[in-house]
Amino acid sequence: MVDTVQVDKLQQLAATIRRHDLTMVHRARLGHIGGELSAIDILTTLYFAVLNVDPSRPDWPDRDRFILSKGHAAAALYTTLAVAGFMPIEELATFMQPLSRLNGHPNRTKVPGVETNTGPLGHGFPVAVGCAIGAKLSNATWRTFVLTGDGELQEGSNWEAAMAAAHYRLDNLTLIVDRNRLQQGDLTERTMGLDPLGDKFRAFGWYVREVDGHDHGALLDLFQSLPFNPGQPSCIIANTHKGQGVSFMRDQVAWHHKVPNDEEYALALSELERGED
Repeated sequence: MVDTVQVDKLQQLAATIRRHDLTMVHRARLGHIGGELSAIDILTTLYFAVLNVDPSRPDWPDRDRFILSKGHAAAALYTTLAVAGFMPIEELATFMQPLSRLNGHPNRTKVPGVETNTGPLGHGFPVAVGCAIGAKLSNATWRTFVLTGDGELQEGSNWEAAMAAAHYRLDNLTLIVDRNRLQQGDLTERTMGLDPLGDKFRAFGWYVREVDGHDHGALLDLFQSLPFNPGQPSCIIANTHKGQGVSFMRDQVAWHHKVPNDEEYALALSELERGED
């Protein structure tokens, strides 16, 4: 049974992370705030309730691995890592500044807690499969989690990775799809249809569950039941909303990489402080 006190804490942490993300993007005048806001509840649940990681030892060999395949949502990862203790909160103010290690895409050689560089879509998922294979070969108990965008799944490399994961029976691998149904420029289904997405992963040999990607309790329930089936990789299709938490950004394709002006920033921050959707 999910702990309601824990769920309340996760909701508060997610609200804090959203405010940091909004402020970073507004200050830098750069970012991908729509897809960052859709992913933050997933990231918060993972880092504060699921992943076996140690911020004081980011390279600890027995840590769980998390890969943000949708690397353009780097600001959401940076804020989550900072709140979790991997870096000082104050460093978030340097996002996208000259010589800052907080670039527009995460860099594993510069940012503690980043497992692999991502940015070119369709790369993170295959790397995650490689991590899971490596753990199997060394009889390690650590797990690999990877978060992709739904539009990202239009890249063919993801389906090669999905096929390999099932072939090698990688039940230490969990894929989470941020299914907000929007990508740069349009709906995913008008760009390159993905549905029935769950059935496609099942046909590739995955055990698939769907969840409200903004419901921390439901997310926890799924994560606590991993792997869903021994000998199968697990896929979680997290139904989300682009721009979650800010009314005028929610489900609006323009906010894929639009940056709020001063007035929009003030309004969005006010909504996030009140906890509005």
